[in-house]
Amino acid sequence: MHEIFVNYRTKSGKEVAYSCDRALSARFGPDSVFLARKSIDPGNNYIDVLVRAARRSHVLLALVDEEWIDAPDRNRPGRRALDNPQDWVRRELEEALAAGVLIVPLFLGRRVEQLDPRRLPRSIAEIAECQYTRVDQHSLEADLTRLGDRLVRLVPALAALDRATPTDEPASAEPDFTVRNDHQSGGIGQVSGTVGTYVHDAHGPLNTGDGDQFNGTQINGDGTNHIAGDNQGGIRQGFGTRTPRGGEER
Repeated sequence: MHEIFVNYRTKSGKEVAYSCDRALSARFGPDSVFLARKSIDPGNNYIDVLVRAARRSHVLLALVDEEWIDAPDRNRPGRRALDNPQDWVRRELEEALAAGVLIVPLFLGRRVEQLDPRRLPRSIAEIAECQYTRVDQHSLEADLTRLGDRLVRLVPALAALDRATPTDEPASAEPDFTVRNDHQSGGIGQVSGTVGTYVHDAHGPLNTGDGDQFNGTQINGDGTNHIAGDNQGGIRQGFGTRTPRGGEER
């Protein structure tokens, strides 16, 4: 089954439709995207294939440019294509809506405005209320990557097919126990050499090393930690392992 159905008008949306197919097929697999010219085999009944694919997809991308809503009907001069019940852009949207498919209006360019439901046939007016996204020719690759990221979050079936390379860095094999601060003014820091850890401006008992705790305010050269205050019990430090970070007119 094709998870993504690309709905477009041949005259104005073909190039972006093909770009969507290439990018999303590369990410989710060649059989994940339905594009009429690619996905209908010779000799098949294209009407049956289109209707079935639109109804069975998980998401339909409706490519909308500036001329989309007023595109003329090639077979009926003087009338809009969308006003023709046999217009395939309209029919595919109707089938997807009837089947409860997620509709994502994909606006092509920055000049496309929010769809007005009053200017759409009643059977597809609902798509004006669907949240849209945009792609632009100048940033098409990045825009399609972001689109794929959003579809993964919306459609679990696509998340299972996602081939995108994780960007998280691998976890370190050894835990890092060192606390570093080059401009320490209080708390715990590191001292160069063999002294190890020091505490500055402490206001309570703290022992960061082995052995007994002594009262004092300075650090001797023998490596002993001296902290002012009375120790009323043992203090232990523990460090856990860090969490890694198609035959129809359209």
